[in-house]
Amino acid sequence: MKRLDGKAALITGSARGIGRAFAEAYAREGARVAIADINIDGARQTADDIGGGAIAVALDVTDQGSIDRAVNTVDLAFGGIDILVNNAALFDAAPVVEITRESYDRLFAVNVAGTLFTLQAAARVMIARGRGGRIINMASQAGRRGEPLVAVYCATKAAVISLTQSAGLDLIRHGIHVNAIAPGVVDGEHWDGVDALFAKYEHRPLGEKKRLVGAEVPYGRMGTAEDLVGMALFLAGPESEYVVAQTYNVDGGNWMS
Repeated sequence: MKRLDGKAALITGSARGIGRAFAEAYAREGARVAIADINIDGARQTADDIGGGAIAVALDVTDQGSIDRAVNTVDLAFGGIDILVNNAALFDAAPVVEITRESYDRLFAVNVAGTLFTLQAAARVMIARGRGGRIINMASQAGRRGEPLVAVYCATKAAVISLTQSAGLDLIRHGIHVNAIAPGVVDGEHWDGVDALFAKYEHRPLGEKKRLVGAEVPYGRMGTAEDLVGMALFLAGPESEYVVAQTYNVDGGNWMS
């Protein structure tokens, strides 16, 4: 028997990257997975690639109607939601004196409000179904400390850590476990964009920032999406039954708490 047999998982921002890696891992462990993404074509392709009953769901986490429709679709398709992974997020960087309200509003809308209101909608389904559940929020090492060029992103991820604590303490009475993963620097398409922003503001050639941060990780390299899969499986499965409102660092030793 696989550890997630019979479970239904909704993963936001899972057409590619970390979300896709989690979806593939959950499917391998027997779960039915919903690939929820604003990029519906990418979500459909990922669902097709995974197979095994995976479905694609259009989701814009800044739109309450979209959140409600996506959660309802998955509830009806799978007969409930046992696992939610709040993975959808945006990144931006700028010196403090150059931060715009547009950037601030967009990052908080996706990273914080999107996490909260998707969590809320899924929790309501879990409570109504009466079988508890697992909610996993994606935080970041950036939520553990400030960074000169990343004030807003750091603030959003600190908010995710705090939200995880509050929601975890509130929802455990319903048998819903809320925890979070705080990755470090994770290689992939996302970091190509991050590197370009640092190149702009730190006047570096493209690729240099990525090389430097990888070299500074105590483990000796940047992380990969697959490095996070073990924690995602642990928090979704029965082994984490007594784990409540925690945020786990999976960052190669970058941050200790």
